[in-house]
Amino acid sequence: MKTSYRSTITLLICWGILFLPWMPFASAQEQPPSGFEQWTPDSLKHFDQKMHADAVQDPHHFAVEQLADYPHENFLLVHRESDGQVEWHETQVDVFFVLSGSATLLLGGTMSGAETVGPHEKRNGTITGGVRRKLSAGDVVRIPPRVPHQILLGDSHEFNYFVVKIKGY
Repeated sequence: MKTSYRSTITLLICWGILFLPWMPFASAQEQPPSGFEQWTPDSLKHFDQKMHADAVQDPHHFAVEQLADYPHENFLLVHRESDGQVEWHETQVDVFFVLSGSATLLLGGTMSGAETVGPHEKRNGTITGGVRRKLSAGDVVRIPPRVPHQILLGDSHEFNYFVVKIKGY
């Protein structure tokens, strides 16, 4: 069936009248809501070299980058090149997203010899008892408040993870 030039123009005009009002909405770039954050593997990768250099200089062979701090949560990128200190948070939950490497998480048990390093925070000392969980890339763990925990690298050379600290418990 042949379509005349005039019919084609009429059809295009009708389609334009129907859909033109919607075009600004379809093509406009909306701004995300205030407080929205997105971290991609590529955006986090640019921290690698700096964090390795920072860990070499740190007595605990540890580096941390604070990515965002909100009233109820804090977002951190962590790089370890040796065992971590024992930690205990009275009012925060830790959620770890393992990015690379492997380690053992020692948690629970009894914490002794710890020092108060800030409000509601203790570090150092040792954990007696507790349980051990192997952590590898892709794992996600949640550590409740008031639970002592420690990252142990064992034979691993480095361990990288994304931490969400949920405040206010």
